[in-house]
This record gives sequence, structure tokens and C-alpha cells, in this order.
Amino acid sequence: MYKIMVVEDDEVISKKLEAFLKSWNYSVLKVADFYTVLDAFHTFNPDLVLMDITLPYLNGYLWTEKIRLESSVPIIFISSATDNMNVVMAISKGADDFICKPFDLNVLAAKIMALLRRTYDFIGNKNVLEHSGIRFNLDDNVVSYLGKQIELSKNEAKILRLLMEKKDSIVSRDALMEYLWKTDFYVDENALSVNVSRLRKKLESIGIIDFIQTKKGLGYKV
Repeated sequence: MYKIMVVEDDEVISKKLEAFLKSWNYSVLKVADFYTVLDAFHTFNPDLVLMDITLPYLNGYLWTEKIRLESSVPIIFISSATDNMNVVMAISKGADDFICKPFDLNVLAAKIMALLRRTYDFIGNKNVLEHSGIRFNLDDNVVSYLGKQIELSKNEAKILRLLMEKKDSIVSRDALMEYLWKTDFYVDENALSVNVSRLRKKLESIGIIDFIQTKKGLGYKV
């Protein structure tokens, strides 16, 4: 289920958007505190943001700039300020699309679907594991988080797959080694440590910190 964050201070519009998006089976966060938009972004980890321009405290341009400092998550501006200057400004600050108020909800839904498809390429793909906002596409070994992606090697992908399939449970080192190297030949245990270390570094490169936990003497878990 994709997660959409709605940053809109008009309560009537935001409620209408929330109800409509939920009817399309999206998970929705309707921002209520416009002084802590970035905190809400961090907590919710949305796959897409709907952003108004005129907001209390900081406007949508400035919040978009702050988000763009750390994420390439898709952002669609929704605004009644429809002159060319505002459209150009929105795109220059990092918006991916712009839709004018009043808008047709079905047109908005089409834009959202198209943008999610271009960004994540997961629509219609059930071969995906998800945990704590992290998506792992088993077809191409690509991990996605906060709009960023990284491709894993074969062994890295196998480790992450088993850990995510057994999420919240400890997977023993023996089980991981058997899964990685189904062979009667002896494999140095250090080889597993090296592969886990490489996987952690790749995940950290897109902002996934401390996702794989070491349980001393037992194994690993996510």
C-alpha cells in the first residue's frame, strides 16, 4: 500500500482528499500541524506528497526545498495560484507535477498513479517485500526508501530477502549460510559477516540506518 502525505491547510479540501485517496486504497496522512511538516514526513515516510503553496508558517516552496535536501520522493503541488510564475517556481523548487484548484479528483488520481509508476515501478507487482517503510523488489533486487534506490548483489539480496521474510524473528547464522551457500563444502563463517557488512553499507547509502540488527551468539533480525 502506497503512503501519501497531504499538506493542505484548507480542512474541507484536505478531508475530501483523504477520503478519496483512502477509497483508492492509499494510506493517507493529513498534516495537522504546519509547523512540523518535516517531522511528519520523517515519521510517516510517504511515497508521495501532495503540497499546497500557501500554508501557515512556511509556504509549500520552502517545505519542498527542505524535503529535497534529503529525499527525491515525488511531490505534486495543488494550488489555486495557477499563473505561470507559480508553476515555474514549484517545478524549480523540486515539484514533479502541478495541478490547479479546483481539480477533478479522477484527474488527480491518474497523475498520482502515473507518478508512482514512474518512480517505483511497483504497480501490479506483488513480488515486493515491505517493512518499516523499506521496499525490496525481488524481481530486480532494488531497495527503495524515501524516494531513493539501491541495487543489491545476488548474495546481499538473498540475505535481505530471508531477513525480511522472517521479520521480527531472529535468523541464525547457520540458516543464513545454508540459504546462501547450499553446498556440502565448508564455507568460512567470515564470508557471511563480510556480506552482511556490505549489505549494511549499501542500505546506509540511501538512509537506512540500523535496519539489520546483530543478536550476539544468535544471528540477525530486522
